[in-house]
Amino acid sequence: MNEKANQSLLFEVASYYSDKLAEYGETPRGVDWNGEESQTLRFEELCRIIDTEGFSLNDLGCGYGALFDFLSDRYSIYSYLGVDVSEDMVRAAESRYKEKTMARFIANAEPDTVADYGIASGIFNVRLGRTDAEWYGYLQTTLDVLDRTSHRGFAFNCLTSYSDEDKMRDYLYYADPCRLFDFCKRRYSRHVALFHNYGLYEFTILVRKEL
Repeated sequence: MNEKANQSLLFEVASYYSDKLAEYGETPRGVDWNGEESQTLRFEELCRIIDTEGFSLNDLGCGYGALFDFLSDRYSIYSYLGVDVSEDMVRAAESRYKEKTMARFIANAEPDTVADYGIASGIFNVRLGRTDAEWYGYLQTTLDVLDRTSHRGFAFNCLTSYSDEDKMRDYLYYADPCRLFDFCKRRYSRHVALFHNYGLYEFTILVRKEL
C-alpha cells in the first residue's frame, strides 16, 4: 500500500473511532468493544508477551488508555506510550492520565520511540469499505511498525476467520490465524505463539525477539 492510500485509510479509521468516543465516551464501547469483561480478557492474552518485572511499552491504537489501567494494577511500568490516529482519543487519554508521569500519549500512526514491548489491541478489526487485500496490506505494514519499535517482542489480536458465519459483519476484517502465524514466524522471529482458545471470536499472536 502506497503512502497516500495508507493516509486515506488511517483518516477513515480515525474518524470512525472519534465518532465512537463521542457517542459512548471513555468506555469499552467507546473503542468499539462489547464490554469491560471481554476487554480485560483480551488484555490478559496480549500481556502474555511481558516476561520481565519492569518494562517500557508502546500501546498502538491506545484509545482512551484503558490498557494503561490494566497494566498499572498488575505490573511495574517504567514508561508507557499510547499512540492513536484519532486526536480525540489522544486528548481524552491525556486528560484522563495527566497525573501519571510515566504515561505519554501522541496522535500518530506509529510510536516515536522503541520500547521493550509493543501491543496492538483491536486495530485490525474495522476495515470499513476496504477490500481484504487493502486491509491485509495495512496489517502487514503495521506489524512491521510493531517489530521495528519493540525490543523484546510484540503482541496483537485479530478477529478470526473461524467466526460463525451468521455473526460475521462485512465492515469487519476476519483474519486467517494460520496465515498470520506463518507470516510472523517467517518475517520476525522463530519464537511465535498463537492463542485461539479464550472464548472470543478472535485470536492473539505473540512475537518474542531473540536477545
